[in-house]
Amino acid sequence: MQILHTFLDWHQMRAVLPELIATGLLNTLILAAGATVIGLVVGIVLALGALSRHRVLRYPSMVYLDLFRGLPVVLTIFLLGQGLPFAGFHPLGYGSYPYGIAALGLISAAYIAEIFRSGIQAVPPGQLEAARALGMPHLRAMRIVVVPQGIRNVLPALTNQFIGTIKDSSLVYLLGFTISQRELYRIGQDAAQQTGNLSPLVAAGVMYLVLTVPLTHLVNHLDRRLKSGPKLTAAAVEPEAAPVPAVSAS
Repeated sequence: MQILHTFLDWHQMRAVLPELIATGLLNTLILAAGATVIGLVVGIVLALGALSRHRVLRYPSMVYLDLFRGLPVVLTIFLLGQGLPFAGFHPLGYGSYPYGIAALGLISAAYIAEIFRSGIQAVPPGQLEAARALGMPHLRAMRIVVVPQGIRNVLPALTNQFIGTIKDSSLVYLLGFTISQRELYRIGQDAAQQTGNLSPLVAAGVMYLVLTVPLTHLVNHLDRRLKSGPKLTAAAVEPEAAPVPAVSAS
């Protein structure tokens, strides 16, 4: 059948598979991991800024969050990765690869900041009040007491955001990477254009599933663990039996 030949040509898929694994998979993971590191660092600063009582910190953070969450991902990547060099600014050199990581990282930071902010706000206010009562300054109490608990609350959401960054990395092909810098989607697209067959793109899709499906199940597992909390043993649940008083003989 023609549809099977178009989408499931095993010969075409086997031909492109080594390049997908050796080049595409590696670059996709580098792009996603690099962007996530940037997103975590910038995101937690933005989250603390958005929660700050000082307008000088809160307002710029809120503008950043609204801007980067409101613009389409592909437009932001193009404006940062192509717009800055075109305007004569080369803060990351002349190659496209660092700009792709930076663009994905700054986009991810806006969403990670919202994740952190919700996690920090979920920490009971008494935790901060108790730390302040012990004499801790506000920033130190946030750093030592509140923020670590907030991070624990949002681990599933952070993993889910990493999955989204893996998929968003397919859009950096707009920046014109070199052959050795291509990620999964670009390799599948180039092979599909050369052969006139869509099977290489299907193979690239399978590679994305290999990355994202296990992470999705990990998110579900973490979510169940955090919701259920630690399990109590039977010895901890059952109250200790009271001693039976001795009955004296009459």
